[in-house]
This record gives sequence, structure tokens and C-alpha cells, in this order.
Amino acid sequence: MLPAGAPLSVWLTWLETLSPAEINLGISRVRLLMDRLQLPLPVKTLLIAGTNGKGSCVAMTDALLRAAGLSVGAYTSPHISRYNERIVVNGETVDDCAIISAFEVVETVRDGVELTYFEYGTLAALIVFAEAELDVWVLEVGLGGRLDATNAVDPMAALITNVSLDHCAWLGNDVETIASEKAGVMRAGIPVTYGDSNIPEAIERHSRELGADLLVAGRDFQVDIGTDGIWSWHGPSGDLESLKAPGLLGEFQIRNAAAVLAMLDAVGLLDSIDADLVNRVLPSLSLAGRSQRLTVDGVEWFFDVAHNPAAASALATTLASCETRNMTFAIVGLLDDKDVDGIIAPLTDSVDHWIAVPANSERAIPSGELARQISNLTARACFVADSVAGAVEFARHEASESDRILVTGSFFTVGPILDQLATESRPEI
Repeated sequence: MLPAGAPLSVWLTWLETLSPAEINLGISRVRLLMDRLQLPLPVKTLLIAGTNGKGSCVAMTDALLRAAGLSVGAYTSPHISRYNERIVVNGETVDDCAIISAFEVVETVRDGVELTYFEYGTLAALIVFAEAELDVWVLEVGLGGRLDATNAVDPMAALITNVSLDHCAWLGNDVETIASEKAGVMRAGIPVTYGDSNIPEAIERHSRELGADLLVAGRDFQVDIGTDGIWSWHGPSGDLESLKAPGLLGEFQIRNAAAVLAMLDAVGLLDSIDADLVNRVLPSLSLAGRSQRLTVDGVEWFFDVAHNPAAASALATTLASCETRNMTFAIVGLLDDKDVDGIIAPLTDSVDHWIAVPANSERAIPSGELARQISNLTARACFVADSVAGAVEFARHEASESDRILVTGSFFTVGPILDQLATESRPEI
């Protein structure tokens, strides 16, 4: 254990040394330590998996349940700016002291067990939630489902947002194989919501074999979206009409919201949620780095962590629905396990000028190599930035107030640039 008084930053650096692998899928280590911890688990735990939209669905679920009068803990990953963002209790990120205290508890029972950074953090979040004596825990799956650390907790319901290609090195090279991994969050006899009408056979097959109660978008619940963005939800227990669009941009966020309502309905948590409550909560919801717009010095900045082809396609659709700008400059940084062509291609018609930047990770594609691939794919020049600061400086120099600066490709790209802009806007003391 680290010496008493070690700050959170030191703890987080130390956690990275405990396992030889950054990702080591498997839940046996977490279950072993959960047994040692003997944590009191709530009756109501909701597990949210899927390729895209998990963070948005966690945020919607958390906000709706809190507005309905329940106390809620929400666990997500990765974070945008601060590690504390991962652990939220009743709408507030927990402070450093609470996280360090939970880390210390984990260390008292670890006894040499090799935990990854994510596994250690997951256990810490469960400790924080248990101590807070919450009504509901909402847990976002980190990677896949079957072998993810969060799957060590048995949920009362699960939501799989969608399945597309991502993390192929760990989950498989085709949608059906990846879907089999994500289907691992299912349990016999519990409701599982699938948020996309295009459902992989692996999800259907696993639910039949296991005896899970599968609810599918377009089959077991429906959403009708008007041209004005007003939408209606139709589910097994009734209808919610005249709903306003979520504050999170993109029509796909309405479909995420519909899946959340179906999950809550399946376990009786929708009983205290009506259309008025939905319209009070969801339109004001925002989430850093997800279709987030900021105006800085008169120029629009648009942040989205799209890091796989499906997310990039959704981003392109969202950009097309926004007001037209004269030029769009895209600052892009990607990790080395990502499908560069699959991410860049959907954005080609939306972007006029490209800027490659190294994401803030040891797994980042070097900006020179990324620029080469972008130029080959788009037949356009791509500026090579050696750092976040360099990318921001170049974009600012080139963009005018009639233009847009898009930042995308990774949490490890969006976060540092958001941090830089926030630091610059803080008044000097």
C-alpha cells in the first residue's frame, strides 16, 4: 500500500503498475476480492453494455431515477478530464478522499492479486456505492460484457445499446462474435433490453439458451419521431407522448432514451416516471465530449469521442443536422487499435481541413502516420501537429468565426483539448 497521505494522482500512477497487461479480461479476480470484501449489494443494479451510447444511457438512467426520488450511483469509463468523473453519487462526482479511501480498502484484501487499472477502479466504485447505501447502482461495462469486471455484479436488468465493430483485438473481428461477448451480461430470468432494431443472431440465440427476457427496439417497444424532434415512446406498460428531444445532440440519442425507458419499464422503475418528468430531465442533459458544442473566441468547437466507424457515421449525421458552417477543421487523434479508414471515411464530406494529433496515450498512432493515412484516404492535405497545444494553435490561426473546429477520435484526444480550453478560460488568481 502507498504511504498515508499519498494523493490520488500517485495512486492512479501506481495502479498502472499492478498488472503486466493494460487489459486482462476476466471476472474471477474481481469476484474473489468481492467475496473478501463482503460488500452489501443493492437489489437494484442496472448493467449497461454495447458498442456506442453506453455513457449517454448511463447519464439518462441516472438523471431519470434521481428525478423520480431514488438515490443513485453511476459508474462509467473512461473519463474525459478527471478520474473522479467515473464515480458519481446522486449526481455529484466523488472527491479524492473518497476514492483514496476505497483504494485503501481494496488494498487491505488484495493480497498480491494482480488487478488491472480498471478492475481496481471498479472495486473502488462498488465500495463507494456500498458505503453510500444507495437505492440503485448503474454500471457501465468497460469492454465487451462476458469478461468485464462490472459483470461480476449480478444485475436486476441489463441494457445492450447496439453492437458494431470496435475493440476487435479483444472481442473478435465480426459483429456476431462481438455480440456473443456482449451477451454475457444476460442472466436467466432477468429482462435485457436491446436498443437497436438490427439485432445480431448471437444476442437472440444467447437469450433463448439462457432464458433471459429479451426486449428489442422496434419489436417490443417503439419510438415515433416527428419532424420537429418531438417523439413518443410505446412500451409494454403504456405510452409516453409529446416528449422533447434529449439535450444530447443527434437523433440516435432519442433511440438511446427509448431503450433506457424500456429497461426501466421492464423492472417497474418507470411507474414513477411520466412524460412531464422526462421533459424536465432529458432536454437539459449534457455530457462532456459527446456532441458537445462550445463557442470560444467566437469560433464554434464541436467535441465528440467517436472512436469507431459506427460512432463516426452517427457523428457525421449529427454534423449534417447542425447549422451550416463555412469550413470545418477536424483535429483527430486515434489509438493504434482503431480502424482509421472506417472512422475517417464517414466524416470526409463533413470536413474541409484535417489536423492529426497524437492522442494522450502510449497506444496513440503517431501524428505523422495518422496524417499520412488521412491524406491517402481523403486526397487532402493533413497538418501534422506534434502536440495538443500545436493542434489547437494551428486550428485557431486558420479558422474564422464562420467556421467550426471538430475534435474527435478518442477520449484521449477530446479530454486534453477540453482541458486546455478550460484552463485558458480560467481567470488568473
